[in-house]
Formats: sequence, C-alpha cells, structure tokens
Amino acid sequence: MVLQVRNERFIPQEAGLTASTVCKPLRAASAFQQKCYEQKQYKNGLKFCKMILSNPKFAEHGETLAMKGLTLNCLGKKEEAYEFVRKGLRNDVKSHVCWHVYGLLQRSDKKYDEAIKCYRNALKLDKDNLQILRDLSLLQIQMRDLEGYRETRYQLLQLRPTQRASWIGYAIAYHLLKDYDMALKLLEEFRKTQQIPPNKIDYEYSELILYQNQVMREADLFQESLEHIETYEKQICDKLIVEEIKGEMLLKLGRLKEAGEVYKELIERNAENWYYYEGLEKSLQPSEKFRELMDKFLRVNFSKGCPPLFTTLKSLYYNPEKVSTIQELVTGYEASLKTCDLFGPCENGEKEPPTTLLWVRYFLAQHFDKLGQCSLALDYINAAIASTPTLIELFYLKAKIYKHVGNLKEAAKWMDEAQSLDTADRFINSKCAKYMLRANMVKDAEEMCSKFTREGTSAMENLNEMQCMWFQTECAAAYQRLGKYGDALKKCHEVERHFFEITDDQFDFHTYCMRKMTLRAYVDLLRLEDVLRKHVFYFKAARSAIEIYLKLHDNPLTNESKEQEVNSENLSAKELKKMLSKQRRAQKKAKLEEERKHAERERQQKNQKKKRDEEEEETSGPREELVPEKLERVENPLEEAIKFLIPLKNLIGDNIDTHLLAFEIYFRKGKFLLMLQSVKRAFAINSNNPWLHECLIKFSKAVSDHSNLPEIVSKVLTQEMQKIFVNKNLESFNEEFLKHNATSIQHQLSGAKMMYFLDKSRQEKAIAVATRLDKNMRDKNVKTLTKVFEALLDGSFGSCHTQCEEYQAACHKLFPFTSAFMPATNEDDSSIASVNHTAINHDLLSNEI
Repeated sequence: MVLQVRNERFIPQEAGLTASTVCKPLRAASAFQQKCYEQKQYKNGLKFCKMILSNPKFAEHGETLAMKGLTLNCLGKKEEAYEFVRKGLRNDVKSHVCWHVYGLLQRSDKKYDEAIKCYRNALKLDKDNLQILRDLSLLQIQMRDLEGYRETRYQLLQLRPTQRASWIGYAIAYHLLKDYDMALKLLEEFRKTQQIPPNKIDYEYSELILYQNQVMREADLFQESLEHIETYEKQICDKLIVEEIKGEMLLKLGRLKEAGEVYKELIERNAENWYYYEGLEKSLQPSEKFRELMDKFLRVNFSKGCPPLFTTLKSLYYNPEKVSTIQELVTGYEASLKTCDLFGPCENGEKEPPTTLLWVRYFLAQHFDKLGQCSLALDYINAAIASTPTLIELFYLKAKIYKHVGNLKEAAKWMDEAQSLDTADRFINSKCAKYMLRANMVKDAEEMCSKFTREGTSAMENLNEMQCMWFQTECAAAYQRLGKYGDALKKCHEVERHFFEITDDQFDFHTYCMRKMTLRAYVDLLRLEDVLRKHVFYFKAARSAIEIYLKLHDNPLTNESKEQEVNSENLSAKELKKMLSKQRRAQKKAKLEEERKHAERERQQKNQKKKRDEEEEETSGPREELVPEKLERVENPLEEAIKFLIPLKNLIGDNIDTHLLAFEIYFRKGKFLLMLQSVKRAFAINSNNPWLHECLIKFSKAVSDHSNLPEIVSKVLTQEMQKIFVNKNLESFNEEFLKHNATSIQHQLSGAKMMYFLDKSRQEKAIAVATRLDKNMRDKNVKTLTKVFEALLDGSFGSCHTQCEEYQAACHKLFPFTSAFMPATNEDDSSIASVNHTAINHDLLSNEI
C-alpha cells in the first residue's frame, strides 16, 4: 500500500517558515515513515512519527497524526488508532491523505460502506489519485457495487491505458453486469495489443482466450464460441477444456454425431467423469435394450469386485421398472452362485470365485436398504460378514442400515467396528465420528477425531481452526437434541464466523487474479461468494440456531433449572442436602475444568503473540470469545434468530422452510404483515405443506384474536387471507386439509395437531387421526412415525400417556430395530424418556451418508 503523502502540506501555515528551511528534513522523515509502514516495521514507523510530532511547530500536523493512527492499528491498538486518525482529520479535513487513512482504518474493521465514503471524500480532493481509485474499486467489487465498480475501473483505464489490469478490470465489470457485447469488445481490443506469435504458447494469453470464450458461451453465442475455440486452439494450454467446450457447443448446435465423437474421446481420457457420460447420452439418443446391457454390466462388475457399483446405479432408482429388472437379475445371480458358482444355473464356463457372491450380497443389502426393506438388507449384509469378517465396507454398510432404521446407537457401534479394522483411514474415522454425533455421543466423537487432529490442542479447537463444518453442524444438532443450547449455539456461531471469514478472504484475490490472469476462476469465485450462504452447512447451522432461539424465547433459562426446583420440593431434608452437595461438587469440577481450559487458551495466545512479535506483524486482537452460558441467556433471542434468518431469506428463498422459520419468529414478535409475507411466500412454493398448514391456522387465529389492529393492516390481512381460506372457517379448512391428504401421515399429523389446537375437547379424535397406521398410509417410515411419537410426547395433544404407549408398541411391530419404539429395559428407565436422544430432528438427518 503506497500512501501518496503531499509533502508541501507538512508546513503549517502559521509556522512562518520557508520551504527551504523545513521541507528537506520533513520529507526525509515522512519517506522513512512511509517505508516502515509498507515493510510492516511498525515500531520504527512510530519513531519517525514521534520525530515529526515532537517538534512544537508540527505537533498538530494532520497527515502525520493520521499515519501514526494507521500504524497503531497495525499493532492492535485500535482505540488509540481511531483517536489519532480522527484528530488528524479534524486538523486537516481537506487532506486526501487523512481521508484515505481513515478509509483504510474503516476497511480493517470490515466497515466497507464507511470506508467507501472516506475514499470518495479523498477523491473529491484528489480525483486522479491512482492508489485511492484502486482501493475504492476493491471495496466496490467486495460489496458488489457493480455500477460503481464499472465507473471506477473506467477512471483507472483513462489514467493508465497501457496497463493490462485497467483493461481487464473494466471488461470484468461489464461481464458481471451481463453486458456481454461490451465485455467482448474490450477483451478483443486488449487481445489485439498482445504481441504473442501464433505458434507460441503463453499461459496468460491462453487464459485470456478462454475467458473470452466463457463470456461468449454465457451470451449464448454458441457458433461464435465454437469457431473461436477452434481458431485459437493451438495457443491454449489447457487442452482438456478445449475438448469439453467443443463437445458442449456441438450439443447446443444440434451436431450430435460430432459431439458424440468428442465425448467418446473424453471418456477414454477420464472414465470417471459423469459429465462426459451425460454428454454422450444426449448425443447418442440411447436404445431401449436396458435388460441386456444391464446384465452384461452387472456381471463384469461383480466378477472383478466393484464396491461402488450400487452408487453408480443409484440414479436409476427413480424408475420402478428398472429397479424391478435390477432386482430380478441380481437375486437370480445370488441364488445361482450359491448352488453352482455361476451367474445362471444353465450356463457353461469358468466358475466364479467366492468373492463374486460376496459382492452380490453386498449389492443386495444396499438395494433393499434403498427400498426401505431393512430386515432383508440386514440378512444379506450379515451373510456377507459371516463369509468375510475382515472387509471394512461390510461393517460400514451394516452401520448405515441401522442408521436408516433409526437405531443410531447400534449404527455408531458398527461404524466403530469398521474403523477399528483400519485406524489409519481418515475417511472411515470421520464417518465414525459423524455416526457418534448422530447418536449424541459428543465426547466419543471428539476422541475419534483427535486421532487426526494436531497434538497439543483439543480436537474441538483444532476442528474449528480447520473450518471443519460437517463436524460442527452435526455437533450443534447433537447438543440441540441433548438440550445443551449454549454449546449448540456456540457451534452455530462458529459456522457463521467461518462463512464471514470466507467472504472476507476474497479481498486479496481482487488484485491477485487480474495480475495473474486467472480470470475464469476469479469470476467463478465472485459468483460463488455471492451465493455462499446457500451452502447446506450454513442452512443447517442457521436452522438449528433459529430453532434454539425460538425455544429460548418460549422458555427462557434461569440461573437454576426449573427441573431442580420441582424435584427439590419432593425431597426430604437429608436428600436435599445430599443433592445440593452433589451439585456443589459438580460445579467445582466444572469450574476447575473451565480454569484449565482458560489457562490453556492463555498459553496458546501468548505463544501466538510471541510469534507475531518476532515477525513484527501484530494484528488486531482476537474476536470475542463464544461462551455457551452467555449465548443461551441472551436478552433478545428473536433478534439473534433474525441475524441467522436474513441470509436465508436473501439466498434460499426457494426453500419453504426458510419462510416458515421466518413466520415462527415474526409470530412471536407479533409482526402481522411480516407473518403474512412469510406464509404467502411459502404458499407460493407449496400450498399443501403440512408445516405451512399449521402456520396458516395459527396466523388466522392470531389475527381474529387481535381486534385492535390498525385499520389499514386489518384490511390488508383480510383481503390476503380471503385468497387462501376462501370463506371457510378454520375448522372446515382443517377438515378439508385432512380429507385431501387422507393417505399421508405427515399431513394427518399436522391436521390432527390443529384439530386439538382449535378445540381441546376433540383430543381423542385428534390422536386417532394422528396415529393411523392402516395399509393405505403411503409414508409409513421411521422418520414420519418418529415425528408422530414426538408429538404425542411433547404435549401437542395434551396428556396422553396411554395412547403414547400403544402407539409405541404398534410402531415397534413395524420397525423392530428402531430404538425409539423399543420397550423399556433395565438400562433405560423408559424408552419414551430417551426418545429425544434417538429421534430424527425435522429434516436435518437425511438418508444420505
């Protein structure tokens, strides 16, 4: 960073001195100060500042004060830095240097909007300052002010028309604004200036050509793109991307035969790239000889032993006819291999080795697990394990099957068995940790991960440093199920910080990519950052955080848990004394553990500080520590929930859960218009969603219960709700919903909840509706039945202990391996009491592992 300090401003007007007597030493001190700042020799820089400011005639010099503040900021002294910079700005408000420095200070605090204002003020005083224009352009692209970015890049192009970055930056601005014609004109004009011989291969020139071609493809100029890539093919370094572009463009232009030839060559080059097979499929218009081709394909892969075979074919399982064909073929193989070691009973030829039958059973276990026939899946995998008890894949699959049937403890046990067969395998170690977290075994999962984390620090801290978000999201969900809301929120906030850091890390690439000409990757990076929080990790963390904050709003935590207060009322004096003593011991133990962790953190911070001192690159202090006890006792949980909600509303508006979570927040805040906005957006996505149905009825009842709403608000609500309810009262609306969704357990559950919500006297009827298990119900699986069981437990239907036990027994007959439905044992006081430790929490636990 070069700060262009104007030395003529160093002489205060009131000093009465001439330039010849003062300028030389001042210029020297200023130059050394600037050099020290650029080379990060901050302590030396402060010495030169002191040298200037110690002279009474220059003690209030604005630019020197500002530079001192900027240097102090680099040493982590933020408050002093702001004090000096603001003082310097007050003393010389017409100095572009002071405004520039103030902008740099704001930028270091991530206050990009404020920094942009400072840079604009600096440009008013020195409109052609290159450094300020460059800094302004970086902030504009960081904040995606594309119009402003284009204007700034135009100014830079006018000032430095011979620099490559000036042309490229201006072209990228038009590209991001989707003005492809102008972007292509600028890129072509710049390309013509490059003196590259036709037969010479230059990487940066190659990247420029490929970037040009990318803009053409995005502009739907398919013929032009194909001609362009063929014209400059010899000068492009990346020969693979050339063939991929050819194949894609030939498909777009309908030249299927030529496209097929290109994709065949690509498959020969890399047979693992599914994109090539998709292209070949589109070009060949495949035949209907499915059974014949599948039979040949399966035999080859079973003979050579191909563990990922089922994964390869899983995409076909949307088609029942193809699934039936595959099942018929593979079960036939299994029966024949058991009797004669051949794929068919009447075939002649060389017999298959025993491993072929093993892989057939492995495939069948996956096949029936996918179809939800878990008992059959377990039979096949147990037979495979009995024949080969040392194969990791078999234990891995057995764990997966148990996970799908809802027995997470058993799943974790078998995954642990799998990882014990190869303790050096990081993948199986991670899977084992994940399964342990699903079973709420947080400490065991941490110990499992510690085998691959850095020594000398806890696994949790190291995983956070590595931004291991799969672990943190699963950990947050486990803590949430265990009721440890502070620990869960800590993990959610850690994930949120990771996304903030990723967003902030792009700053360095704005100049780097244009300098290195990695233009395609740079544009892809910008587009990724724009939708970064659409990532499933952020959605999981945000959803968990919002759910917890809603629960904390409904049931705020106190210093003493209510459960202990209730229990203490029924205890004798001796028992109460014993309980309190036990609590004190636990508190003392927890305090000692916290002190140990605090001491460890201090030691690490001291080591880090020492390292920074040695390198003379101290930065601002660490972020505020996330303390679980503080997080779960926030003053306004709903405001905290909204912070997580805003990115979801901006980026994941096509997910109905986003709007329903928004409704739950605004419902508690009493914001009727925002509630209406949320249900309308959700209604537009899926008007028959069961959760939405609950929200609609609660919303309508809330509106009718509030008769003191402003007239204009009431009018809007009435008009909009009329479109949804169409003159039906809530009871009729609910009955119609139940009738329309008579075969869906999820819909019947939501309708039954609302039946009881609207009329408490209909408890028996509501429970009967929710617990229907007849043969007509189409979503009779572990996930939906667990939701019903949870609803019976959490008071959604009032007190119903008898019905709960009956429903548990009925579900146990259907799913005997599911732990939530197992009857009470001596080890567990009640399976009902422990259901929250095994239940599937909303949609966060999917079947994909």
